[in-house]
Amino acid sequence: MPGPTFLEGDRITLRTVEEEDLDFLQRDVNDPDVWRSLGAVSPVNAEQEREWFEERSEGDGISLLICDDEEPVGSIGLSGINETWGHAEVGYWVTPDAWGEGYATAATELLVGYAFDQRRLNKLVANAFDFNAGSRRVLEKAGFAEEGVRREEAFIDGEFVDIHRYGLLAREWRADD
Repeated sequence: MPGPTFLEGDRITLRTVEEEDLDFLQRDVNDPDVWRSLGAVSPVNAEQEREWFEERSEGDGISLLICDDEEPVGSIGLSGINETWGHAEVGYWVTPDAWGEGYATAATELLVGYAFDQRRLNKLVANAFDFNAGSRRVLEKAGFAEEGVRREEAFIDGEFVDIHRYGLLAREWRADD
């Protein structure tokens, strides 16, 4: 069962990642559709997932489960938080069975509000592979603007692919309210 609610939206909650969630996380990050969308190239075993969990609990990043009621459907977080410059990177994934249900968009919108209102960050960035139209739509729905394309930056499934970089400023987000 996921940890306590950290952020609550109309459709989803963002909950803390607990030790008992590691099986869900390991299973899904090893799903071919998920690991490709993350740019991962190696399988993750139980020990590696535990190490990730322990490192995240000690670091300055934020990792949360995306939950529909009590059921985890994905993960979202902030990494590379730079309090001095006021920016961080958003990353997320949703289990393939829940794709197209709006979970990633709802979670991203919740996390963006937290980042700007509670953490006083000024800019959030995110990356999406060219082939991941769903992720690019999520970012655009959440208010992110495409800032550029890093051409043939990643090697996935036997070919070099472009990475689209997105950004969202706090003032842009507040203007949309």
